[in-house]
Amino acid sequence: MIDRSHTVRLFLCGDVMCGRGIDQVLAHPCSPEIDEDYLRSAEAYVLLAERASGPIPRRNGPSYVWGAALGEFERMQPDARIINLETAVTRSDDRAEKGINYRMSPENAECLSTAKIDCCVLANNHVLDWGPGGLNETLATLEGLEISTAGAGHNAREAGSPAVLELAETRLLIFSFGSPSSGVPYDWAATDHAAGVNVLGDLSEASASEIAGQIAAIRKPGDLVVVSIHWGSNWGYHVSHEQRIFARALIDKAGVSVVHGHSSHHPRAIEIYRDRLILYGCGDFLNDYEGIGGYERYRDDLVLMYFADLETADGRLRALTLAPLQIRNFRLCIPSGSDIAWLQQTLDRECRRFATQVALRADRQLEVTPVAATA
Repeated sequence: MIDRSHTVRLFLCGDVMCGRGIDQVLAHPCSPEIDEDYLRSAEAYVLLAERASGPIPRRNGPSYVWGAALGEFERMQPDARIINLETAVTRSDDRAEKGINYRMSPENAECLSTAKIDCCVLANNHVLDWGPGGLNETLATLEGLEISTAGAGHNAREAGSPAVLELAETRLLIFSFGSPSSGVPYDWAATDHAAGVNVLGDLSEASASEIAGQIAAIRKPGDLVVVSIHWGSNWGYHVSHEQRIFARALIDKAGVSVVHGHSSHHPRAIEIYRDRLILYGCGDFLNDYEGIGGYERYRDDLVLMYFADLETADGRLRALTLAPLQIRNFRLCIPSGSDIAWLQQTLDRECRRFATQVALRADRQLEVTPVAATA
C-alpha cells in the first residue's frame, strides 16, 4: 500500500477521442456525414467495430465509454484527472480541409463530467477541425461543465495560460503545447486577435527557456507544474533525441514535475529523470479505430491509465502505477492476462532504454520504477 500522506495523485492519459464513431453511439450524436477518403459516414466506423467485436448498443448514456475505468478511478482516487481531448465539441459544419475531422456533440460532452475530468488539454491537431466557431463552442461547453482547459483559447494569451487546479495541499499548473511534428498546423496558432492553439514552434533550448520564463512568471511557492505536449508520430516506439533533450530541459530549467507527452496511438517509453516523470507517449485512451487494420502489431486497443503520486513539497515522483485496459465495443474493459503480460513486456523493453523498468503486480496493475544501479 502506497503512503499517500503529503502527496498528490494525478491521473493522466493520452488521446481521448469521443468524436466520430463514438459520438454516434452516445445519446445525442452529431450528423454522421464526414468527408474522408476512407469513409463518408461516422456510422461506418461503428459498423467496422461491430464487424470486429460484435454489436454495439446505440443511444448510450454518458458513462458507457468509460466502462471499467470508472472502477479504477474509484479504487485509485486521483486528486486530479487530466486528459488530452482529441476532438472538437461542436455541431459546427465549418469543416477544416484536412482529411480527417473529429467532433462530438456538446450534449454528449456530459461523458467528461461523468468521469469527473478536471482538465482537458486542447493543444492538439483536432481541436480546430471545425473552425474557430467549433473551437469557441468547445471552450464554452467545457466551461459550462466546469472543466478547466489549457492549450487553446480565444486569443494567444488564453491559449498560453495554464489551467490552475486548487488541490488540498498544493496548486497544480497545467501548461499545454501542440507541436507541428504531431500534425498541428502552424496556421492554427492563436494570435492577439484570433482564437487558436498554443503552438510550440520547435524543441530547441531557446523554446525550453521561453517556457521556463512563462512558468516562472505565474508560479507561486509550492506550486506543482505539468507540461503537456502533443508531439511526434502516431506509430512506432522511436523517441527522438530532440524530444528527450527538450523534456529534460523543462525539468532542469523550469522545475517541471511531469512532462505529459501524447500523440502516439500506443504507449511509448517512460523516463524518470532527476525523480521527475517524463511520459514520451501515453497512447490513445479512447478512439473509434476498432476494426481498422494495418497496425495490429502495436495493439492500440490496449490502453493505460497513468496514476502518478508526486511529493507535494517538491514535485518529485514517489510512485507510478499503470492500470491496463482494452477498448472493445467503443468501451473500456479489463484485458486478458495474456494481453496485460504482452503490454508489460513491450513497455518494459522500451523503458529499459531510458533506465526504467515495468513490473506486473499481483493485482494486474503495472509498476514503473528506475532500474537499480549496479555496483
